Amino acid sequence: MHDIRQIRENAAAFDAALTRRPGVAPVSSEILAIDESRRARILAAETAQAEQNKASKEVGAAKGRGDEAEFERLRALVADKKAEVARLKDEAQAEDALLTELLMGIPNLPFDDTPEGEDEDENVEIKRWGTPRDFDFAPKEHYDLKSVAPGMDFETAAKLSGSRFVVLSGAVARVHRALAQFMIDIHVEQNGLTETWTPVLVRDEMMVGTGQLPKFGEDSYRTEDGWWLVPTAEVTLTNIVNGVVVEESYLPRRYVAHTQCFRSEAGSAGRDTAGMLRQHQFEKVEMVSVTHPDESRAELDRMTGCAEGILEALGLPYRTVVLCTGDMGFGARRTHDIEVWLPGQDKYREISSCSVCGDFQARRMNARFKPDAGGKPEFVHTLNGSGLAVGRCLIAVLENGQQADGSVDLPEALHPYLRGKTRIATDGTLV
Repeated sequence: MHDIRQIRENAAAFDAALTRRPGVAPVSSEILAIDESRRARILAAETAQAEQNKASKEVGAAKGRGDEAEFERLRALVADKKAEVARLKDEAQAEDALLTELLMGIPNLPFDDTPEGEDEDENVEIKRWGTPRDFDFAPKEHYDLKSVAPGMDFETAAKLSGSRFVVLSGAVARVHRALAQFMIDIHVEQNGLTETWTPVLVRDEMMVGTGQLPKFGEDSYRTEDGWWLVPTAEVTLTNIVNGVVVEESYLPRRYVAHTQCFRSEAGSAGRDTAGMLRQHQFEKVEMVSVTHPDESRAELDRMTGCAEGILEALGLPYRTVVLCTGDMGFGARRTHDIEVWLPGQDKYREISSCSVCGDFQARRMNARFKPDAGGKPEFVHTLNGSGLAVGRCLIAVLENGQQADGSVDLPEALHPYLRGKTRIATDGTLV
C-alpha cells in the first residue's frame, strides 16, 4: 500500500512512476480529492465537537440563572451538534474506507532501473549460465520419457481431482522429494536462511498483507470455513512480522520454507496443459527476507544469487532476466526471473521469481522496526523469491538428463539424497 503523505507531497512524481506500468492511469487527483474531503470532515467534526462541549458547559449556567429560553436554546444546540458530529464522523469514516480501498488496489511503483515494456517480450536478460546440451537425438518433454511414464500419472490425478494435477510415484516421486531436501539444505547450510515450517491455511488479513487480496482473490482457493490455501509460502513467511515492531538489530531476517502451494491458474486456460509445468497444486521452496530499507535493493541481488546457486549446483543451464514494467507483479518494484533451459521445449522457462517490494507489503501489514538511533518506528522492507519451484526443477532435471533410450542421468548433487543411486532406468526404477 502507498503512503498518502507521499502522494500529497509528490503527486506528479507518484503518477509519473505509476504510469510506467502499461495500462495504469494516473490516480493522484482522485485520491487527493477523497483525502481532502475526508480531512475537511474530520476538521469539521472536531470543530462541531468543540462547540458541543462549550454549549454543554453553558447549559448548567443558564439553568442556574433561571434563563429558561437560553437553557432550551443551548440544550437544542447540544443535540444538534451531537448529531452533526456523528454524521461527520460517519462520512469521514466512509471516505477513509474508500481511500483505503483505492490505495489497496494501486500497484507498487517500479524502481527507476526497472525497464519499461508491455509484456515478457521486453524483459531484459542480465545473466546467462551454462551451455545447453547438444543432443544427438531429438530430446523429449518430461512426460514423454520412457523412464518417467511409470511414475507420472495424469489420468489417475484427473480421476481424483480434475485437470492440472499429477500423481507421482516410485523413482520420480523420490527425486522430487530429494530436490526439495537438497534445496532446503543448501539455503540453510550455505546461504544462512532460517528453515521454517508454516501453515498452508491462512486468514483474509494475511492475504491482504502480501497483496493477494482484495484484488486477486480469483487466483487462489478459499475453503468454506473462510481460510485461504496459500498460493506460496510468501504469504505466511512475510506475515510473521504482521503487526509487529521489531528492533533494528533483528534485521535482516531471512526465512526459507518448503510447502505445498495452491493456485487456481485463473486466466491460464489453454496454457501449458500438457505435463506438470502448470499445476493447481505444487511444491515450492520459498525464500523471504525482511530487511532495513537501506539494504533491500542489495538483498534482491543476494536472493537472486541464492536461487541461481541451486541451478548451478544441479548443472542446469539458465538465464536471468529483469522483468519489464508490463510483466512485473502487483507488489514488486523490481523482479528478477530465473529461467531454466528445458530441451524438450527448446526454450528457457521460469523456475524462480525474486522480487523486492520496498515498504509496500509492510504498510499493509503494519510491520515496522525501531531504529537503534532512536526516533519513530519505520516500515521494514520485504522481499520474496522461489528457491526453487520443486516441480519445475524436477522437469528440468528429467529433460536435461535424458538419454537416447529414455533413461535419465541424475545430477551428482542429488546422489547422496538417493542413497547413491545415479539414474532412472527405462523401467522407471532408480539404479
